[in-house]
Parts: sequence; C-alpha cells; structure tokens
Amino acid sequence: MPKVVVVYLSTSGNTKAMADAIVEGAISRNVDAISMNFHEAKIEDLKSADAIALGSSTFHYKILPPMEKFIESFSKLNAKGKVGAAFGSYGWSGEAPGLIAEKDIEECKRLGKDLANKVKKA
Repeated sequence: MPKVVVVYLSTSGNTKAMADAIVEGAISRNVDAISMNFHEAKIEDLKSADAIALGSSTFHYKILPPMEKFIESFSKLNAKGKVGAAFGSYGWSGEAPGLIAEKDIEECKRLGKDLANKVKKA
C-alpha cells in the first residue's frame, strides 16, 4: 500500500492541525498515512514513504531554524521518485485563526487526497 508521511514543526498547534488534515485526506483515499513532529521523524520513515509533506510555522518571515536543519539533513536522502509537498502557517500578526479556518483545513484534506492519488498512480 502506498505511504504518505507528513512531518511538521508546530509552535501553536496550527501547523499540526494542517498536518493531521493532510493525513485524514490521504487516508480517505485508502493510502497509509501518518503525521509526526519533526523530533519523532526518522530517516527510515522518510525512505519508506512514497510521498512526503513537510510543514512548519513561520516566524519573522522565515522557516523555524529547527525545521530548516531537519530539511538540510533530509536533503541528503535520495528522494528521487517521491511525491512531495510543503505547507505551513503563520500567526505573528494575528492571521492564524483565519488561516486555519474550516476552509483551510478542507484544503489540507484536499492536499492529502492529491498526494494519495499521485502515489497510487506511481
């Protein structure tokens, strides 16, 4: 069965909610999917995935440094042939509640469905 792995760094829970919605969307398409905090992610999880989605909160217009380091170490993995996606949230000026409204969560579910459809075709 194809596998989608979603790795995130969430400072206030919004990016985690997005990650969980992506997983929900992928599972609805009968694909094995899991979300995990970047602290929990192991290279073996990423190697076994057919699709990988990476998400982070944003701070001062940048990706959070711990996630940036994770992505740098991840870049050493040969991800050729894997489907990929990126997502994130920001809330430093009050936008997070609006961005993580039901509409945006539905878009995250759609992203999960799209990832699942792509890995099922591969």
